Amino acid sequence: MQMSEYKDLLYGQFAVIGKAVSSQKRLEILDLLCQSERSVEDLARETDASISSVSQHLQVLKAAKLVESRKEGLYVFYHIADETVGEFFRSLRSLAVSRFAELRETIRTALDDKDDLEQVSHQDLLARVRRKDVVVLDVRPEVEFQAGHIPEALSVPLNELESHLSVLPKDKEIVAYCRGPYCVLSLEAVGLLRKHGFQARRLEDGFPEWRAEGLPTKNSQDNHKKK
Repeated sequence: MQMSEYKDLLYGQFAVIGKAVSSQKRLEILDLLCQSERSVEDLARETDASISSVSQHLQVLKAAKLVESRKEGLYVFYHIADETVGEFFRSLRSLAVSRFAELRETIRTALDDKDDLEQVSHQDLLARVRRKDVVVLDVRPEVEFQAGHIPEALSVPLNELESHLSVLPKDKEIVAYCRGPYCVLSLEAVGLLRKHGFQARRLEDGFPEWRAEGLPTKNSQDNHKKK
């Protein structure tokens, strides 16, 4: 093989990945799949897009070997190919934040200005979970909680939180977490909790980062094995 042919093949394959992530909608889909496996219909609902449009985006991601699929009855479910895809997505996100000042300002305006308390670190939360002196809320959709969550966390999706306030204790601090450092679900959850007199803060990022650090996790299969 000529060196020019080798380079064309090499960079051509790199470009396949670049093309796959050149769409805002595909990045949104990839972010959701980093949380948990999803059906095409679920992804369409989550991203406010048509099923046909989401299917097309998924085919591009699949051709780039970023996602894989399986069929169950009439439904097709997609998931990331492996955890290296999650690492790639988080690295891409971090690179964008480090390079674009306007993006950092957008994040600061949307998140930091609305959260006036120090966020909880991984190690602090882990220690407090072990001491049982904190209530941990996973405010992501139930399907994401089932796919994986922080041990001892309670699944209370944000849209159900207000109806569960009466069963939450006010004598312990509540720490909410969601999909990552730029996800607003935990921020909104903390705002609602504080409004009703609870002590509440949010985790410094989200479950994917917690898992990537190798910290303890549980999922619905673990719970099933214990029964």
